[in-house]
Amino acid sequence: MKKCPFCAEDIQDGAIKCKHCGEFLDASRRPALAEEKVPWYFRTSFIVIALCAVGPLALPLIWWRPHTTWARKIGLTAGILVLSWILYLIALESLRSIEEYYKLLEGL
Repeated sequence: MKKCPFCAEDIQDGAIKCKHCGEFLDASRRPALAEEKVPWYFRTSFIVIALCAVGPLALPLIWWRPHTTWARKIGLTAGILVLSWILYLIALESLRSIEEYYKLLEGL
């Protein structure tokens, strides 16, 4: 019997995988990680914060992100541009209404 290097439980000498923690004991048999380590500026949370802060100016972060498919990039870009346009129109309308309120106040 030997101890597992990951969980320190007793396992058989010829064991390939620990029955307690499920780790492979031979490094060559371990499955490769599905995702590589992604830089902090390509993480989803940072991209969402950047989009909220600067809007469509953060789109290059989506286009340069290596693990995003082309269809998803195009869909996100279209959605962000449409949402930005709608927010722009809402901002213009609110500025017009504020201007009308000021004109009403000046008239009193």
